[in-house]
Amino acid sequence: MLNNLPLIKNLESDNFFLLAGPCAIEGEEMALRIAERVVEITDKLKIPYVFKGSFKKANRSRLDSFTGIGDEKALKILEKISKTFGIPTVTDIHTNEDAVMAAEYVDILQIPAFLVRQTDLVVAAAKTGKFVNLKKGQFMAPESMQHAVVKVQESGNNNVLLTDRGTMFGYQDMIVDFRGVPTMKQFAPVIMDITHSLQQPNQTSGVTGGRPDMIETIGKAAIATGADGIFIETHFDPANAKSDGANMLHLDHFEDLMTKLVAIRQTVNKF
Repeated sequence: MLNNLPLIKNLESDNFFLLAGPCAIEGEEMALRIAERVVEITDKLKIPYVFKGSFKKANRSRLDSFTGIGDEKALKILEKISKTFGIPTVTDIHTNEDAVMAAEYVDILQIPAFLVRQTDLVVAAAKTGKFVNLKKGQFMAPESMQHAVVKVQESGNNNVLLTDRGTMFGYQDMIVDFRGVPTMKQFAPVIMDITHSLQQPNQTSGVTGGRPDMIETIGKAAIATGADGIFIETHFDPANAKSDGANMLHLDHFEDLMTKLVAIRQTVNKF
């Protein structure tokens, strides 16, 4: 049942919730390996956890970029992770048909930042009754996201989340304006997408770059400014990940970062 999702329980608790996993589902073994390790860490630190993995990558810079292992195959892996570890899952969708298909396997449907103004897609996701995670467009002000939230709500679904993933101010970089966290919290719970906000898109090679050295900085600032949740992509071998490896956090560093963020959250809660 959606109302039993750990992240919803957490909105009334003292900790942040976490959406984390690889950028894309590359196979069953790698997905289970990542999920198992993150579950160990989040159980230890009492962080409500949602496994994240894209069942397909529709937004690629180059035609020869990895797009997926097959829609149904990847979605079944997400379903297996949910059943194996007893955790909810989230995946992004790109078409109305994706919404209907993915809703059979996952708990949260994520609308990519560059598609968040696509009304038909937002409404299709909302009408599944699943939680809808709306990523703020890189080209949008935080205040403008209230309209996307209203689209979900007026479609009969109050299960809506907002995620900030940075704003494009230059050709090949993004900036996080942390004023957006309290601004968007007026409309819905807010998640900070740490790793995507550190992307350096539109590289001449056609392969997105990134600044993983700044992951801890963005994470700490997000918790300090009141983010309800954290979104982060992680992999045990980022250098060979099939998508977004340049800005992922190595799985070996995951526990250290989460420990620091929990400590900051505990401090913030005192004030």
